[in-house]
Amino acid sequence: MVETAGGGPGDGAAEVLDRPLPDGVRRRVVQIVSDGFGGLTLGELPAQLRQYARFAPNRRAKFAGNAMAAALETDPLFRQRIGEKFRDAQPELAGALDSGSPPPAADPLDVAAAAYVLRPTGWVKLVTAAGEEAQRADAERADEESRAELERLREELAQAREQTRVDTERLRVELDSARKEADSLHRKLRAALSDVKRGEAALRKIQGEIEAARAEGQAQVSAAESETRRLKARLGEAEAALEATRRAAREGRSVEDMRVRLLLDTVLDAAQGLRRELALPPVSVRPAETVDAVEPGRMTPKDIAARALSENDPAILDQLLALPQAHLVVDGYNVTKTGYPQMPLEKQRLRLLGQLSQLAAQTGAEVTCVFDGAELAAPVLLAPPRGVRVLFSKAGVTADELIRQLVRAEPPGRPVIVASTDREVADGVARAGARPVASAVLLKRFSRA
Repeated sequence: MVETAGGGPGDGAAEVLDRPLPDGVRRRVVQIVSDGFGGLTLGELPAQLRQYARFAPNRRAKFAGNAMAAALETDPLFRQRIGEKFRDAQPELAGALDSGSPPPAADPLDVAAAAYVLRPTGWVKLVTAAGEEAQRADAERADEESRAELERLREELAQAREQTRVDTERLRVELDSARKEADSLHRKLRAALSDVKRGEAALRKIQGEIEAARAEGQAQVSAAESETRRLKARLGEAEAALEATRRAAREGRSVEDMRVRLLLDTVLDAAQGLRRELALPPVSVRPAETVDAVEPGRMTPKDIAARALSENDPAILDQLLALPQAHLVVDGYNVTKTGYPQMPLEKQRLRLLGQLSQLAAQTGAEVTCVFDGAELAAPVLLAPPRGVRVLFSKAGVTADELIRQLVRAEPPGRPVIVASTDREVADGVARAGARPVASAVLLKRFSRA
């Protein structure tokens, strides 16, 4: 132990601080403990502080401040060890405190904190004086801050008053401008009302002229109708005269017609007599019947190319579309998603309809393209190409059902071809009498064209 100038060590140990340690002094005390903490071994530390042994001084002061302050107050040996570290670090201040004359230029908080750790004679007075000094400094600082805040508020009030004056002046100018603009609008409104009245007068004048023109037109129409009736009467007289002239001409030719008719009857009777004499049978076979071909009603669209061509040959579609009154119904999205699924739906539709328009122009067949409209958020805006009927299914109706309705609407015997890869659609239209073809066949036909 280091003896103080006032006597042996521990002369101020009996002194007791009767009030809480001021905050400023407490912070300096914690910093002194944190600085001397690192110079002690783990065994020299109180048990409650050993967990902070590896902390950096600033981090130790932050997280272990309360624990270090409590240990310093309750553990005299720990306080003595921290005091020794402080004497080594600041011997001049420690010596001054031991002699009972702290340096006048030193910070009172530093002096009070050092006195609290070293506990020289009169340390309680030093701590109390430092707390009072800190309170006075805080009061002076608060007073200074209050004066500065008051000055700032005064400046803001002056600025606000100036801004209010400027805004008031600006609003007064804007009000004057608004009044002038309102006066101008009132003048324009009165001028517009005058124009409206003049327009109404002109309109009434024009309506009177229109009524007069209508009356004159009606009179002219009546006169024209009278003239028309007179001309129709004259036309009837002329037609009667023409009919009389034709009747007289027919009567003049009646003798010659009789002679020619008698000669014709004679020739016909002679031909019939010759047929009876030769016993010629009636003609039952015509030359056209000797030519091998497909007669109407003998073959359906399902029989076309059943033997000669593959089901995937586009020539089948050409033969089907060559039938009289053929109707091609196309499952739109089924074909586009088979041929070019990577394109957006709008471009799929436009590409398919363009190809169908060319096919309709080449074959002359009726073409109907059906798209599923159940998921459409709004009507599709497109102009159907020439020769192609474009239909979208209604809400709650699928494109497959619309195709079956189209097939059922056709009369029995008309060639109807449905292009779709959907097996359910193909089977349904086949049962209704239509001829299904795969979407790939239609796409091959497009590529060939």
